[in-house]
Amino acid sequence: MTSVTEERRLLADLLPGAVAALEPADRARAQRLATEGLRWAQRSDRVLGRYLRNRPPDAVLNLLRLAVWELLGDGAAPHGVVDAAVGIARADPDTNRMSGMVNAVLRNVLRAEPDWDGMPVPELPKWLRKPLRADYGKTVVAAMEAAHAAGAPLDLTPKDGDAEGLAAAVGGEALPTGSVRLTERGQVTSLPGFVGGNWWVQDAAAALPAKLLDVRPGERVLDLCAAPGGKTLQLAAAGADVTAVDVSEARMARVAENLERVGLTATLVIADALEWDDAEGFDAVLLDAPCSATGTIRRHPDLPFAKAGSDLSPLLELQALLFDRAVALTRPGGRLVYCTCSLLKAEGEDQFAAAIERHPGLAPDEEALRREWIEREWRSDPAMLRLRPDFWRDRGGMDGFYIAALRKAAGGRALRDRVVPSA
Repeated sequence: MTSVTEERRLLADLLPGAVAALEPADRARAQRLATEGLRWAQRSDRVLGRYLRNRPPDAVLNLLRLAVWELLGDGAAPHGVVDAAVGIARADPDTNRMSGMVNAVLRNVLRAEPDWDGMPVPELPKWLRKPLRADYGKTVVAAMEAAHAAGAPLDLTPKDGDAEGLAAAVGGEALPTGSVRLTERGQVTSLPGFVGGNWWVQDAAAALPAKLLDVRPGERVLDLCAAPGGKTLQLAAAGADVTAVDVSEARMARVAENLERVGLTATLVIADALEWDDAEGFDAVLLDAPCSATGTIRRHPDLPFAKAGSDLSPLLELQALLFDRAVALTRPGGRLVYCTCSLLKAEGEDQFAAAIERHPGLAPDEEALRREWIEREWRSDPAMLRLRPDFWRDRGGMDGFYIAALRKAAGGRALRDRVVPSA
C-alpha cells in the first residue's frame, strides 16, 4: 500500500512480484487486503483521526488503515489483527519505534466501537471529483462513489457465446449483454471450463466495444492497443482474421498465453501504433485507447492514489493521434469503434466530436447501436454509449466506459501523415 500512496505506483505493477512466493490462496488474500485497505482508506482515516495527534509515516498509516479495515470492515478476530499489526511494525527497522503507538491506537479503536457502516462513502480525490461533477453533476458523482465502494463482481465472456450454458456451469448469472457474472469470488483457475479455454475474465462493459463492431468470419480486423487482450479474443472467436497491435512486449505475452489457453489465433504485433502501418487496411478497427482508466476504480481502488490528474494532457493528445491512425487504417466503407475505460468526457465525447471535425469522411454508425440489450440510459447519442459504474446497480454495477461506433465513407480520406509533435 505504501508504494501506491507514497510512490504513486499501481497495484497491478506491484503485486506480481510482492506475492510471487505465496501459495495461490495466500496471494488472493494479500491482494484482497491491499485492495480493500485502499478502497476504505478514507473511512479508516476518519476512525483513526481522533487517536493520531500527527500524521505518521505512510508505512505506519497504511498499516493502521489496513488493520482498521480488517477489524471494522471485514470483521476479523481483534486479537489476531492487533498482534499481526504490531508484529509487522516491530519487524521493520523504519517502524519499530512506533509499534507501541500502533498497539495503543488499535486498542483505542476497539474500545470505541465506531459505527463503520454508518460513515460516509469514500469520496473521489479532488483532481477527479471536480471534473466529474462538471460533466455529470453532484448526484451522479455520489452514485458513482457508492458504486466504487461496493466493489466489482467477476464477469466472464464465453468463447462460444453461450452465456446461459456457462452460467449454469459456473453458478453465475447470464447478463443481457452476453456476459456471465459471478457474485461469489473464488480461485479463477479452479472454475469449470478454465483449463478447457471455454471463457476468459472480462468486465461486462469492456466486452461491449467488440460486440458493437460486429465482425464477421473472414473479415480483416485490427485491435489497436490490444493488451490485455480480452477484445482480441472476442474478435478471434467471431471468426475474424485479427491483427492485434500493442507497444508492450510483456502485456502482449499475456495476450499470447490467453489465445493459446482458449485455442484461438491472431497475428500479434509489438509496435508503436503511431508508427506501425498496414498497406491493405482493415474492414473493421477497434481502438481501446490508453486513458486515465477512471472507469475501473471500483475494481482498482489504487488508481485515485497512484494518479494525480497531471498526466491527462499527454493522454488526450495521444488519444487524438491514435484516433487518426485508426481512421487511416480503416478501409473505405469500413467500421471503427473508439472506446476508453474513462469517466471523463474529455477522453470520450470530446474526442469523438473532434475526430468527426477532423475527418469529413467519418460518420456515426447508428445502425451499430440498434441492439435490444442496449438500455436507454446508456445512450449519450445515437452512435455513442456512456456507461457508468452506477448503472446496473441491482446487478453489481459495471465499469465506466465510453464507446463510439463510426463508419468511414466509401471514398473517405484519412490523415495518414499526422505524426507525434516533436518535444
